[in-house]
Amino acid sequence: MFNDLVKDAGDHAVQANQFLIVSDGEGALIDPSGHLTYNSLVLAMHKYLPKQQLKYLFASHQDPDIIGALDKWLFSTECNLYVSKLWSRFVPHFCNLNRADGRIIGIPDEGMPIRLRDTTIHAVPAHFLHAEGNFQFYDSKSKILFSGDMGASMVDANDIQKPMRTKEDFFQELHTMSGFHKRYMVSNKVCRLWANMVREMDIDMMVPQHGRYFVGKEAIHAFLDWIENLQCGIDLFTQEHYRFRG
Repeated sequence: MFNDLVKDAGDHAVQANQFLIVSDGEGALIDPSGHLTYNSLVLAMHKYLPKQQLKYLFASHQDPDIIGALDKWLFSTECNLYVSKLWSRFVPHFCNLNRADGRIIGIPDEGMPIRLRDTTIHAVPAHFLHAEGNFQFYDSKSKILFSGDMGASMVDANDIQKPMRTKEDFFQELHTMSGFHKRYMVSNKVCRLWANMVREMDIDMMVPQHGRYFVGKEAIHAFLDWIENLQCGIDLFTQEHYRFRG
């Protein structure tokens, strides 16, 4: 995990985590982010894997903090991008003409397994959390769920290295999460469907794209208990939010 690469003196850009998986000389980057982090990420990852050995980019969705530097990655490596089929014809707009031809793989709504040497990365459905086509990525060897925006907390990069391990840890951090989830997650219905799925998975860690991460079932299940009961997104909107005020 690279958690401190967003260098923004004006504090205008949200903190973001980038993830590199290395398996027997091949690599995959999850949510490699945009132009703000590209140069720093290339330098930071080099101690683990030269970027020329990068095989895959995985994008949870289409936002610029996820994949804004796509053109640079496709220009400087031979890797392909996996992203929801809903966004596979939109993300080439981040690229120069023809750069993305044949290198964008659309993930079907039900998800799919992707082999990376001695592990399998599963694209796990997380639609409307928050994007219409949204995936999380589960590494079957490490049992880590890279959960994208689910579980995100708005904290300083310096606070991220200490994981949440207990229910108490989670509730102490909740004030940095609740506002984000109430606005960015579309509805309680999809939160419940997602939580039901995750409870059936064998997960040791849940690592979001922003903020601190979760280690162990106690902290992960504390989050699931909270999110499955959260009223959010369209649950909170009324006609007052849709008034012309000209």
